[in-house]
Amino acid sequence: MPRPILQAGAPVLRQKAKKIKTFGQQVASLTEEMLESMHAAEGLGLAAPQIGVSQRVIVIQMPGKTDEEGQESEPGELYIYCNPEIIEASGEEEGPEGCLSVLGYVGEVKRATQVTVKGQDVNGRKIRTKATGLLARAFQHEIDHLDGILYIDRIDSPEKLRRIGEDETTEAGLSE
Repeated sequence: MPRPILQAGAPVLRQKAKKIKTFGQQVASLTEEMLESMHAAEGLGLAAPQIGVSQRVIVIQMPGKTDEEGQESEPGELYIYCNPEIIEASGEEEGPEGCLSVLGYVGEVKRATQVTVKGQDVNGRKIRTKATGLLARAFQHEIDHLDGILYIDRIDSPEKLRRIGEDETTEAGLSE
């Protein structure tokens, strides 16, 4: 069952999340709940603090392939990371971001265009991903959540944050 996603103002969203030290069923169950919550909210990514769990876990699912009617016919690539760290970043571009914990807004945020992320899977095995474009932005956004940072903290002027209507989507489709 999906958990409610906490909104800006919830204290756990401003705390540095705790490192995962013990892997196993508890972490696997947490990631399942995170995926259910993210899919229910139609998001692209989610960090454990967004459902009230102060642990260093993120999930990201890229948009999948769609058929002629625009319905998803194949799910996109799934990334589940425990204790993720950005070990390399290059390039910079400003792009639109939204957040499931800051509903109703989208902002222009500067992010690296390419990142290399290392971490562990739900069993504690080391994993690494090189990401560009939307995936690189999503990794940076979700890892920020683990450090108590919201995307609105990275907007350099108030004019770069705007309210959006319920039926409007961001250009990038990014609403973690």
